[in-house]
Amino acid sequence: MKLSDVVAFMGHQVHVCRYREAGTLLAWMGRDLRGKRVLDVAGGDGYWAGQARKRGAQAVSIDLARKKMLYGQTLAHPPALIECDALRLPFGEGSFDAVLSVCAIEHFDDGGKSLDEMARVLKPGGEIFMSADVLSRADAWPKLRDAHKAKYHVQHTYTHETLGKLMDERGLDLVRHSYQFRTPAAERLYLSLSTYGGKVGFNAAAPLAPLVALADRRAPNERGSIVLIHARKRA
Repeated sequence: MKLSDVVAFMGHQVHVCRYREAGTLLAWMGRDLRGKRVLDVAGGDGYWAGQARKRGAQAVSIDLARKKMLYGQTLAHPPALIECDALRLPFGEGSFDAVLSVCAIEHFDDGGKSLDEMARVLKPGGEIFMSADVLSRADAWPKLRDAHKAKYHVQHTYTHETLGKLMDERGLDLVRHSYQFRTPAAERLYLSLSTYGGKVGFNAAAPLAPLVALADRRAPNERGSIVLIHARKRA
């Protein structure tokens, strides 16, 4: 295994939330993706699209971060990496069987426009697997909330209900959803790590992931820091 793959693994999978977040989306997508065309919107270095490729998919990752994409080309299973705007996808209608997007929509000025594009390039019956920042209790800690939003350029936050409404307007039916960091303590941990620890903090807190997952299983699936969405395009 190359050093770049080790670094990518540590960054994406040794993480208090990202492995469980993206891992759940990929689990929903399926283990056998042979013959499927998968697009990762705002996929950075393309790591997670690369995981779809390992499962047999024809995977494409788009982003505007050229430095990350150049790094992604050095990984063992890189997808096709295309530099472009998520609000102006350079693909025809119905080009993909599935769209993946890991905590990206909250960073777009116009989340509805990004969903317009995702729905447009998705074939009828195709599926979207995405996550988004919710920060459902963030108003309880305004300094942490504001610092998180400023640090990560969070423009909007979403719930499964608001995303479901946006998707319904674009011919997409919500199949299922799941919240992560559901308890007040877990939400505060998430905001504290993002504010004071950043990327290193999220990685250092990876040993806490099983405890967070256990707490999530015991809490109602109604709120949290991150929401995972699975939707299907109507025929």
